[in-house]
Amino acid sequence: MLLNHTAIYGLRAMATLAVLAPGETINGIDLAERTGVPRQYLAKVMRKLVLAKLVRSQRGRGGGFCLARAPRSIRLADVLTATDVDLDRGCAFGFSACDPQNPCPLHPLWTRLQDSLLAWTGDSTLGDLGPPPTSPRRRPGTGFG
Repeated sequence: MLLNHTAIYGLRAMATLAVLAPGETINGIDLAERTGVPRQYLAKVMRKLVLAKLVRSQRGRGGGFCLARAPRSIRLADVLTATDVDLDRGCAFGFSACDPQNPCPLHPLWTRLQDSLLAWTGDSTLGDLGPPPTSPRRRPGTGFG
């Protein structure tokens, strides 16, 4: 998979929050259940999203999580950056910089992949996502829906 667990879990949580009614919140237990993310792991992911000011958190009765702004204003790149995904170009061979004048063997393909990822994350917002399933569908042995 191209993205790590934290990034995927962040996207799941944000997609779930994006379909809540305006003013509606969801508590951590229900969010973990809806996304299929272990509660302790989800707590760490949500902290990152709160610190990035993508999510608001309110404690106490009637509290929970909600998006900090409209779904259409939150790009997938924002979510991935908040969950520590480095969207900067890097060399697949680990060279200090991508150098088209002195390319590594993977340069043409790697550049296409990077360009696609940057376009997808930069152009797509939470407003473009469909509703998440009410309960995660898991494939045996993968841990992912």
